[in-house]
Amino acid sequence: MSIFTGAGVALVTPFKEDLSVDYDQLEKFIDFQIDNGTDSIVICGTSGEASTMSHDEQIEVVSACVSHVNGRVPVIAGAGANCTDEALNLAKRSEKAGADGLLVVTPYYNKATQKGLEEYYTTVGNSVDIPIIMYNVPGRTGTNIQPATAVKIAKSVDNIVAIKEASGDIGQVATLAALADGCLDIYSGNDDQVVPLLALGGKGVISVLSNVAPRETHDMVMKFLEGDVKGSLDIQLKYMDVIHNLFSEVNPIPAKRAVAEMGYCKNIVRRPLTEMEEDHAQVLIQSMKEAGIL
Repeated sequence: MSIFTGAGVALVTPFKEDLSVDYDQLEKFIDFQIDNGTDSIVICGTSGEASTMSHDEQIEVVSACVSHVNGRVPVIAGAGANCTDEALNLAKRSEKAGADGLLVVTPYYNKATQKGLEEYYTTVGNSVDIPIIMYNVPGRTGTNIQPATAVKIAKSVDNIVAIKEASGDIGQVATLAALADGCLDIYSGNDDQVVPLLALGGKGVISVLSNVAPRETHDMVMKFLEGDVKGSLDIQLKYMDVIHNLFSEVNPIPAKRAVAEMGYCKNIVRRPLTEMEEDHAQVLIQSMKEAGIL
């Protein structure tokens, strides 16, 4: 039930001045992504500001994305929550809306134990038929999926097939890769660690960088998988300044400004997020110019 190989974009959500979703811009941005090699659209995740949306609004955005993508690439819907019942609701409704897969973040704030994580993912996984990517981002959630726990979950629930690893701990990823032994696809959740994670057997990246450099992020992964390690590394290193500047403030604040500079959305984020500080923004814009993005 593998979902994709390569680079999936953690898509930002364009908003209008009244803070409603700008569906016209969303469609244009999706087309830009697909035309430039993105291997999967990840909608309503962290970068998409899903935490500022109601469940009904999330499903509307997922449905619109599925409709416009029209089978060209897989659509993966964010469906995690800090409450298992809410995650169940999102998972079922996203499946009904036509999503090809789900990205399910660990429950945040509650700091679930490893047993709690097993129950959470088992419950959500058994509620749907489409494949699920677990999302491990302890810096945001306060909860870390230990490698043994991730493997145990994957082996017990057939449609839990992958993990987005954003712990930033390469040693943990290496342990996970050794324990998984092929039962779990591993995607990098950190744009500055794509090549190291691929070297550990990873299958790709779910990327913020792909918002502004979809072709290059796709190529970074595919060159490595095709044996051109130097070519892959060259891309990784070329875009390191852009990557760092995309995280100079909390994601997706810089990503939204970067995409706005490219003309695919307005520089509008929902509160409590605030627009990027201008001094940071100018450094980001300069790095994008130097990398040939602008």
